[in-house]
Amino acid sequence: MSEALRAQAESALHGQDEELRAALLSGPALEAPVNTVADKWKLLPAFLKVRGLIHQHLDSYNHLMGIEMQQIVKANELVTCESDPNFYLRFLDVSIGEPSDQEFHSERTWQSDHFTPQECRLRDITYSAPIKVDVEYTVGTQRKLRRGLVVGRMPVMLRSAKCMLHGRNEAELAAMGECPVDPGGYFVVKGQEKVILIQEQLSKNRIIVDRDAKGNIHSAVTSSTHERKSKTHIISKHGLFAVRHNTFGDDIPVVILLKAMGVTSDQEVIQLVGSEPRFAQAMAASMQDCHKLGIFTQGKALEYISKKIRAGPRGDARAPRRSRLEETRELLAHVLLAHVEVVEYNFWPKIVFVAQMLRRMISAQNDPACMDDMDYYGNKRYRDV
Repeated sequence: MSEALRAQAESALHGQDEELRAALLSGPALEAPVNTVADKWKLLPAFLKVRGLIHQHLDSYNHLMGIEMQQIVKANELVTCESDPNFYLRFLDVSIGEPSDQEFHSERTWQSDHFTPQECRLRDITYSAPIKVDVEYTVGTQRKLRRGLVVGRMPVMLRSAKCMLHGRNEAELAAMGECPVDPGGYFVVKGQEKVILIQEQLSKNRIIVDRDAKGNIHSAVTSSTHERKSKTHIISKHGLFAVRHNTFGDDIPVVILLKAMGVTSDQEVIQLVGSEPRFAQAMAASMQDCHKLGIFTQGKALEYISKKIRAGPRGDARAPRRSRLEETRELLAHVLLAHVEVVEYNFWPKIVFVAQMLRRMISAQNDPACMDDMDYYGNKRYRDV
């Protein structure tokens, strides 16, 4: 146990039961189970002092401000113009300034050094901070760079790393009109205190094997990245396995999808899913269907899938026009199962992921006990809404 953690636990347990305090601070006992309900209730005061009830709100907000916001901007950094291919706008960096009064503060005017949440409550205004970005853009043929451009405002969570109350002692908090025992974790919006509720959702980027509305077993994953979110299903129709995605106008046979990613050998397809007889038997009909369609190479598979893609808006207007096969390969690499990264069109990680989805689905068809429990908290996450 680290000295910092030991000191924190000792401080939190000050005045508690001496026997429990000694047991917790001893090395081996830290990993020992707490067997009785009475002992578990003794741990509750220590948990409230060390972690508290709103620590997850502060950690989530600080992570958003320090890491997530930069990643979101990086994923959507380029803005182009279809009518003028020479014009572009690129966001280089984003940061959050100090909490300030929107009514009186700008880059050229006065800013109060004592802008506090209590002032916002009394004046019915929002406790927020400016969002500043560095922007690169073009004017004619010249490249311009502007730093610290204010593009909006972000509400500041009380007691977060961006809050004026962060790190203050009791005397300083009292001077600001704040209660020293107020844990924070909420916002002040137009003078009213607002809290973000926690919502329970199924985990993103995780394979879930369940039954659909018709009672058929299917394998699904909700892919979530900073650039896009989508859901991919592997379904079974008349003994044939197919991939369903909103970019496809029709379901794609899963064997054709694997061939389009580079797995052209039938033997390799079977070995990827599973060499046991039950997997080979389950895949037999899908393999025969692929042969009936006459698709044996990666090029033929890409051509087949290209005819199933829904028409959509063009991307970067400055990008050169690509062939249908190149656009199909790009879609398979970066849109389908977007959370599985493909580098330089090396589809192997995505191939393994699709094979794992198939394997788990076939296992559930043979044994319903292999299906995922929607009430199991390992398949869930909590997020702020």
